[in-house]
Amino acid sequence: METKRTFRIFTIFQYKEEQDYLREMHLSGWKFVKVSGPCIYYFEKCVPEDVIYQLDYNKDGIAHKEEYVKVFSDCGWEYLQDYAGYSYFRKSASETEGAEEIFCDDDSRQQMMMRVCKGRLVPVVLTLPIMWIPYFILFIYCLRTGAEWARCFLILSTGLICLYALLLIMLACQYRKLKKREL
Repeated sequence: METKRTFRIFTIFQYKEEQDYLREMHLSGWKFVKVSGPCIYYFEKCVPEDVIYQLDYNKDGIAHKEEYVKVFSDCGWEYLQDYAGYSYFRKSASETEGAEEIFCDDDSRQQMMMRVCKGRLVPVVLTLPIMWIPYFILFIYCLRTGAEWARCFLILSTGLICLYALLLIMLACQYRKLKKREL
């Protein structure tokens, strides 16, 4: 069987874009098999078909996997895998009634977004102040000693902290945009 690997990056709030990507790949004859490592998607050649892919972020569901998967399979969703806190499901569009989704209302979508924030974003935000502690210690060391290696490290650290801050700003903007789109 012919297989294909692709590299795609989706942030934690781009689950809809990821779902659309998997659906487009299936429409073009590539059935999603799994995602692993740093954003590497695996596909198998298949007959092109309209298949709906849905992602759910629910660590409690993953903790009680058998019951969690059964709830979705009872509704016709095929469980595929868990990756980075998300569970992947799919269902043929011909088996659905219109624009069927795992989330049937805005409240359940909002709850998933809050689970993503609590599970992924809050720990990232909390680590930012911890990153600043060695930075300030090194800054004081550079001022007192003038060590060249410390200056280089300080410049590198400043760049990394700026990238980290930009990532947080980008995620906050995506969250806000998604929240507006969901309402």
